[in-house]
Amino acid sequence: MNEKKEFQPYIPAEKITPEITFASIFMGVFLAVVFGAANAYLGLRVGMTVSASIPAAVIAMGVIRVIMRKNSILESNIVQTAGSAGESLAAGTIFTLPALFLWAAEGKMDKPNLIEITLIALFGGLLGVFFMVPLRNALIVKEHCTLPYPEGKACAEVLLAGEKGGANAGTVFAGMGFAALFKYIIDGLKLVAGEVSFKVKGYAGEIGTQIYPAVMSVGYICGPKIASYMFAGGVLSWLVLIPLIVMFGGDMILYPGENPISEIFAAKGASGIWDNYIRYIGAGALAAGGIISLVKSLPLILRTFRDSVKGMFEKKSVDNSRTSQELSMKIVIPCIAVITILIWLVPAIPVTLVGAIIIVLFGFFFATVSSRMVGLVGSSNNPVSGMAIATLLITTVVLKLTGDSGVHGMQGAIAIGSIICIVASISGDTSQDLKTGYLLGSTPKKQQIAEVIGVVASALAIGGTLYLLNNAWGFGTGELKAPQAMIMKTIVEGVMDNNLPWTLIIIGICIAVVVEILGLPVLPVAIGIYLPIHLNACIMIGGLIRLVFDKMKKPEEEKKSIISDGILFCSGMIAGEGLVGILLAGLAILGVSERINLSGIFNLPEPLGTIASLLVFGLMIFTLLMFTVFKKRK
Repeated sequence: MNEKKEFQPYIPAEKITPEITFASIFMGVFLAVVFGAANAYLGLRVGMTVSASIPAAVIAMGVIRVIMRKNSILESNIVQTAGSAGESLAAGTIFTLPALFLWAAEGKMDKPNLIEITLIALFGGLLGVFFMVPLRNALIVKEHCTLPYPEGKACAEVLLAGEKGGANAGTVFAGMGFAALFKYIIDGLKLVAGEVSFKVKGYAGEIGTQIYPAVMSVGYICGPKIASYMFAGGVLSWLVLIPLIVMFGGDMILYPGENPISEIFAAKGASGIWDNYIRYIGAGALAAGGIISLVKSLPLILRTFRDSVKGMFEKKSVDNSRTSQELSMKIVIPCIAVITILIWLVPAIPVTLVGAIIIVLFGFFFATVSSRMVGLVGSSNNPVSGMAIATLLITTVVLKLTGDSGVHGMQGAIAIGSIICIVASISGDTSQDLKTGYLLGSTPKKQQIAEVIGVVASALAIGGTLYLLNNAWGFGTGELKAPQAMIMKTIVEGVMDNNLPWTLIIIGICIAVVVEILGLPVLPVAIGIYLPIHLNACIMIGGLIRLVFDKMKKPEEEKKSIISDGILFCSGMIAGEGLVGILLAGLAILGVSERINLSGIFNLPEPLGTIASLLVFGLMIFTLLMFTVFKKRK
């Protein structure tokens, strides 16, 4: 008896319940745009995104079951499926496409237009969904017992716990509201500073913390281990490397800096040294970390690809039940062919025929790898950045060898890398969603349609989001560091122009190798080296709060409930701050931001200003405690 017949989903195949309805599609599109925009803002700030699947599932269940009073778990699953697509598409987009804006700011090329961004995001997202269609039977059905798909299983459990949907949805919305308020006070009204710093006279190092709810929430969700690795990287760069550069550099002019190191430090402090030197060391560490994670995963990747392709061509027993219906390959294959041709021929996308072929080959390979690896190790451990870095290196070399160099080659390399990054991200998300649907008894075809709708909605919104954020603050600035995009830009320039400060980059690579030898995860440490210590410290505080929750001496069920509520509240805080951040970007472009700026009226002298900022941070932490430890439970 095969695995499919042994397993019985929550909703039997013979039972028909509502799935794709106006309400589920409307909510799914809304959540795709909201979580896509919020994660775009978050990823450009801190270099990582968080999964939107569980908060989308909670909101869907809360609205459909409690507000609309409909007992339709499969309808809620469609909302979650479409809604989570926004976060995945945003992640693939922001890790690469901002490089085009950075080159435009340097005068090397024109800004990418909205059509180009939208089409790159759309084609990458659609390929990610379509590549997963022939893989569903091999990965989700046949290997149901061997591939756990942790996020997919968690979403199913959330949706099954429908009687708690209202309260849990309230926790997410509360997080959104409080974070929106704090963000508006800090960056809108500017009543308190969003960052506090502490320095020691005669020592070039600097430490401090940001006080933003989303940054703290990232630390809580990622947990104390990841937060501590990032903080360790920040300590290395801001308390060790920067003081060493200042102490030994003196009046030396060191490339790529254009002034003596002592003048740079006198004018801009530690952040000036970071901007001129440390970010290149961080870039080398990040690139090495991505490649190391890919190399370590290579045996699993090759085995994964072999097993998945083998499963695709095995004879499949004819099953016409509702829970086995998928998009027809007669539709999927022509769609993939048409998208490939459009990538090559549409003038807005700077990709040649060679590039389009690379996209299909690498795209299907990494889609297969990504969809299986998230089943084994979860989405958070999926080496998408390593895949993107490897793709960019190979693509840039191939383009240069085929004569497609210069500005067009650089644009083409980023476009190809972006599409493949989106393919890998979306295929991983789609496989998790299909696992959720398999456990609940959803119709795969309807889930795949919902995923396509979520991709289309997110693609239409992501271009405007990037333009809005870039026009307000600019990528690569203090507000939006865009670390992954900076790395992608550095890699392409390094191959095409060979004019990078290779000494600094090699130092970063050597640091990454040492971290790997010590048995620590390289990527979190490398991100910590690259990002400001103030941001890392805020993430660390969130991680410490999670550590306290993990160590509480309470009954196991109560402790799990507290931690789960914290994840939901922090997910809401990330969404709330992201949305207000986008709102403030719009106000900045319209010239309204200065009218609501009250910093001139409430300009507190030091150290009162620092104390006020820390008090607001304390209130922020207290709101988290209100909806977790202090929350009344049955």
